[in-house]
Amino acid sequence: MHRLFAAIRPPAAIRRQLLGLMGGIPRARWQDDDQLHLTLRFIGEVDRHRATDAAAVLGHVRHPAFDIALSGIGAFDRRGRADALWAGVTPHDDLALLHNKIDQALARIGLAPETRAYLPHITLARFGRDAGSMDGFAESHGGLSSAPFAVTHFILFESTLGSEGARYDVVERYALSA
Repeated sequence: MHRLFAAIRPPAAIRRQLLGLMGGIPRARWQDDDQLHLTLRFIGEVDRHRATDAAAVLGHVRHPAFDIALSGIGAFDRRGRADALWAGVTPHDDLALLHNKIDQALARIGLAPETRAYLPHITLARFGRDAGSMDGFAESHGGLSSAPFAVTHFILFESTLGSEGARYDVVERYALSA
């Protein structure tokens, strides 16, 4: 089985900026440089044939290149407890359109469409039950921003889960039109 997702890999300067923020929350599991990405569509576990079909159909997605920028931080919570800290991006319009095009392409090969609302973000850290407070981090970094950066392609990744966290390998890159 192959665990796949389509994502945007931020440029090195943006990843360095994000890595420079990390720290200050006890027992947070911070992402490393190789894990920093903006998910466009989580595909999930598929067999080899469906993985091949997904890689092929994503090659037919057409969308113009666009710019985005870092914009603020936030957290996802589960049952009233924060379980992930993320960096926001803006604007959302092109990201949402690209997400929808990818979702529609994957539906053509029989993959169920995404049911959750799409919120573009870059995960910075994950938390267990014993993680410390995010309050100081939010006060220090809540105004996160960056210069705009170009999104010229997206990537199909395969995720391999291990004891040290997830490892992401590039399956295919897809250029966006100029």
